[in-house]
Amino acid sequence: MTDDLLPDLLAAVEQQLASPQTRYVAATRVRLEKLGLSAADAKDQIALCLGEAMDQVLRHHRPFDQAAYRASLDALPFPNDEEDDEAGDALADAPEDASLL
Repeated sequence: MTDDLLPDLLAAVEQQLASPQTRYVAATRVRLEKLGLSAADAKDQIALCLGEAMDQVLRHHRPFDQAAYRASLDALPFPNDEEDDEAGDALADAPEDASLL
């Protein structure tokens, strides 16, 4: 997905947040904010999930898979890049025979 699409996806997320048919999107935003994400970051992550769902529609010529979209929202938040870097650093510093411990 290109960054060019992000404003359009964010606009679609705003519509979903206001719609009674997609209350699960608003629930996801609230959950993410309770986990410490800013409102903007929460919407960005939701927009990325929506973009992936739309990509599947276009690539595979199939209808929008609401169940898959909901599952991807349930899997949020995306891992924090800083946490990933720290985990990678810890693994890199581990002795090669650490699995024997």
